[in-house]
Amino acid sequence: MSEYKDIHGTTVRNSAGDLSGAKTGELFYDSTNRNFSYKFPNVTSAGAWRTGGSLNTARENLGGAGANNSAGLAFGGAPPGDGLAITESYNGVTWTEVADLNQGRWGVAGDGTYTAAIAFGGGTDPSYRAEAETWNGSSWTEVGDLNTARRYIAGSGIVTSALAYGGFEPPQTGKTESWNGSSWTEVADLNTTRNSFDGAGADNTSALAFGGESPPATADTESWNGTAWTEVANLNAARAGIAGDGIQTLALAFGGDPRTAATEEWNGSAWTEVADLSTARDFLSGNGTQTSALAYAGNTPGGRVTNTEEWQGAGADIGAWATGASLNTIRQYVIGIGTYTNALAVAGTTNPGAYSVVTESWDGSSFTEVADVNTSRFGAAGTGVSNTSALIFAGQTPSGPNLASTESWNGSSWTEVGDLNAVRQDGGGFGTQTSSLAFGGYASTRIDNTESWNGSTWTEVSDLNEAKYKLSENGAGTDNTSGICAGGSAPGGDNANTESWNGSSWTEVGNMNTVRDNLSACGIQVSALVFGGETAPDAISAFTEDWNGVSWSEVADMNTAAGRRGSAGTTSNALAIGGRTITANISETEEWSGSSITTKVLTD
Repeated sequence: MSEYKDIHGTTVRNSAGDLSGAKTGELFYDSTNRNFSYKFPNVTSAGAWRTGGSLNTARENLGGAGANNSAGLAFGGAPPGDGLAITESYNGVTWTEVADLNQGRWGVAGDGTYTAAIAFGGGTDPSYRAEAETWNGSSWTEVGDLNTARRYIAGSGIVTSALAYGGFEPPQTGKTESWNGSSWTEVADLNTTRNSFDGAGADNTSALAFGGESPPATADTESWNGTAWTEVANLNAARAGIAGDGIQTLALAFGGDPRTAATEEWNGSAWTEVADLSTARDFLSGNGTQTSALAYAGNTPGGRVTNTEEWQGAGADIGAWATGASLNTIRQYVIGIGTYTNALAVAGTTNPGAYSVVTESWDGSSFTEVADVNTSRFGAAGTGVSNTSALIFAGQTPSGPNLASTESWNGSSWTEVGDLNAVRQDGGGFGTQTSSLAFGGYASTRIDNTESWNGSTWTEVSDLNEAKYKLSENGAGTDNTSGICAGGSAPGGDNANTESWNGSSWTEVGNMNTVRDNLSACGIQVSALVFGGETAPDAISAFTEDWNGVSWSEVADMNTAAGRRGSAGTTSNALAIGGRTITANISETEEWSGSSITTKVLTD
């Protein structure tokens, strides 16, 4: 059999336009546009901050260490007096108190990772400290002191090769000391004496110092080459109480006084303003790199805070929606069940008053009609893991009454099983055919009722914190012990509230960025995706947000703004099924990929 290269004389494939089947990195020739192109991952061109887990103790003027936005160490800090010795470790979701510093202090500096760090300098009113301590992942050990005691100091490097610079003795100083893993040695001073600033750097041979109080506040930036400091391009805004991280040639600076949320990136020659922090603050701390960083604690107009924000810089994968095959029956309020390649689309309404019994099975490329449900309904909820194992419950019949009816799917037919204890429509649900949770809904008024399914019967459990409905495709969870409910319509109106279920009770957690109801959701308690929905009676959303267990982040919009859509899948691969736009019901399907591929023309 002839190979492609034998026919065309090259292993580069030819395509009349974009080559949709090309693999990542594959070069091909576009004969229509007469150019060579290749496929590559679609990634962000600029970074963004998202909310992370809060510290246990609010503070300012603390030290920090850590390699990225999922691993941090926070230690020391004010309130003043003797200063804090508290140390907390971050795992990407929560901060946990670990062993204290031997010497409580504020205005302390540090660097390294969350398992191997060094802390030095700082103050305990009215004194200035020279002590240095190293962290081994479980405890702090006192090591060699700095030659000059000071607070409001800056530093960078690792536990065996670090640099300490500047600070307040008093007065402010430019003294620099180099750490070799056992002792400090005085080296060349900064050109600009300063305190309350920060720095970045990989070790004691390369560093960057920026901002601070000289006085007044300065934008000066200096670069260290292992021997001397050289003045380089200034920050765009002068500020003290600034935080930062990274290395000499790729750094990030954020926050500061005058109190700001401004973030700037350093590319080795100049600073560029990028996305702001969510919370403006000064005298905060941070750790990580230019592309993956943490910002935490600090001082706001309301006082010291525990707020943590995670920075994802340029280069992160961008998710995308692509239009897929359509349903055979156009409808809204369709129930989506299963996975990205193995799903069901059940019931719904084709027009006002025309309720559907249709079930369609999705194999990853097309829908096929299978056995109908026993009771036509809309505003029902459903759970399940595939197109052969599912559960639907509640909803409203054509004659008007709300339902408690539950039906179970075995891959070929629907069977009526145990009813809910409370009738409802427009409630939410998550779980499997044998372990599900039903919550909220409408039964003459909004309800907060929650019920747990064990495979044969429903049992009433703890209520939602607020009564709400318009949740039909709302809910992301593994089974009846773990999941979330987001948005919906409550007595006070639509909201962005999110509640998390732990098997026994609901807890309010971080809000979505956009208020809406009749949205769709999929995923699990700590990793979920919501999309579409209604933001007002005459406004439909295409917004997509992902949940990391702590906060919501806006990602790529759907191609068509629609609500009342079926949903299936995960945050990596999801399916949006049918629904309603502002003007009409739709049959189209959209497929979500948590990372996407784009085409690059070589002559660009």
